[in-house]
Amino acid sequence: MIEKSALTEIVDIEDIARLDELRWLKDLVRTGPDPKATERQHAKGKLTARERIERLLDEGSFTEIEPLRRHRATGFGLDDNKPYTDGVVTGWGTVHGRTTFVYAHDFRIFGGALGEAHAQKIHKVMNLALAAGAPLVSLNDGAGARIQEGVTALAGYGGIFQANTRASGVIPQISVMLGPCAGGAAYSPALTDFVFMVRDISQMFITGPDVVKAVTGESVTQNELGGADVHAEVSGVAHFAYDDEDTCLEDVRYLLSFLPQHNRDTPPDEPTTDSPDRRCDVLNDVVPTDGSRPYDMLDVIEELVDDGAYLEIQERWATNIVVALARMGGKVVGIVANQPKNQAGVLDIHASEKAARFVQMCDSFNIPLITLLDVPGFLPGVDQEHGGIIRHGAKLLYAYCNATVPRISVVLRKAYGGAYIVMDSRSVGTDLALAWPNNEIAVMGPEGAANVIFRKKIAAADHPEAMRAQLVRKYKDELMHPYYAAERGLIDDVIEPAETRAVLIRSLAMLGSKHADLPVRKHGNPPQ
Repeated sequence: MIEKSALTEIVDIEDIARLDELRWLKDLVRTGPDPKATERQHAKGKLTARERIERLLDEGSFTEIEPLRRHRATGFGLDDNKPYTDGVVTGWGTVHGRTTFVYAHDFRIFGGALGEAHAQKIHKVMNLALAAGAPLVSLNDGAGARIQEGVTALAGYGGIFQANTRASGVIPQISVMLGPCAGGAAYSPALTDFVFMVRDISQMFITGPDVVKAVTGESVTQNELGGADVHAEVSGVAHFAYDDEDTCLEDVRYLLSFLPQHNRDTPPDEPTTDSPDRRCDVLNDVVPTDGSRPYDMLDVIEELVDDGAYLEIQERWATNIVVALARMGGKVVGIVANQPKNQAGVLDIHASEKAARFVQMCDSFNIPLITLLDVPGFLPGVDQEHGGIIRHGAKLLYAYCNATVPRISVVLRKAYGGAYIVMDSRSVGTDLALAWPNNEIAVMGPEGAANVIFRKKIAAADHPEAMRAQLVRKYKDELMHPYYAAERGLIDDVIEPAETRAVLIRSLAMLGSKHADLPVRKHGNPPQ
């Protein structure tokens, strides 16, 4: 018969063995199954999944979910290859002290390919993020569906897409592309709010170079087909592109500092020493009186916002319009502004899409909107008309009309035709419409208007050009003087440019408790 003391000693030994086993397993999970795989990842200039999570989250804040998960598939060599985590690291931590959920593909395990267990881990962390009401960041570095698991693996993407869609407009979703993303896998980032990419190591495409060559005969590299610069400049899929992972992940943290935890929360305030009443005297001279002369709208934005700091989004795509997040008086604002330096700030297909998406994001997450107008109209041309400028322009119109956050518009100089109406004018529901003294609000530019209205009179004149110039001046004096729109209630006030920051901050404070209800409906049917 074993004495009680001896029995206790045996149990203690078993407990110690169990603890040692657990510690060994956790260490194996952290280091990965193959040191050489880590070396290969580093040799490509890429961080491992855990190194990326460490850089994204506050130090020591990460809590992992299902680190001991393994797949249950059989055949095709999988029976004897069941690594822990199944190739994806999931969990939560904090960014700037606020809860943030994350999942990161581990390329060292099955090339980060998605299998059944892998997908279920992602589904779980996505559902937790939605339930907890906190942002979700995905660190993507995977080779698509795990072929050995067949359609079961492929179905895992459907669950991810469904979760992306359910979370859309409820919690911020950020996709960080740090490796290849091909086929159906590319649709998940497209469903999220923001996409980050890193040059040379990340690519996104539906069909790869080999398929493109087989079908079309075109030879193209992965980066030429779907690299970071392609998606940041040409397709508009990527919102940000970087040269290295560290800078990329630091800017993900910076972006999160502007966003609320969820759609019932407000964006985080940040104390500032930049006085809300600061005069911006430089703005009195920044905009040329001559409407044909360009200037950089970023100079205006930098002067208006706290400490000149802002985060421009999609800065290399549709450069004729600027969208940015910033703070004014310590509070987050979304800024939409025409960019006269590029294509005179005209609205076209891409600019309309870019601005519409941004307006919808701001409205989803309770970020007030400030719109700075200097727009000569929509871009004319056969390509634009055939490309669907009507429906694309309507996306921006729909986004503004549907937005219930505080909205303030400021006409800096030109505001012509339908583009003026679309850019959050009084008639589509802006809360406050302001203008600078150089404003020209009209159906069209004075030259075009005079040519239409006085066409016969100009043609019959002895000196047509002199008559045209005289009638252009007449039209400007009568219908385009700076106070015409204000006299008719279309502008709430004409303000001195130097006072714009102070007026905007006071106006935003007044609108802070704004409440607006939309009609009861399942959802709208916006133009596509």
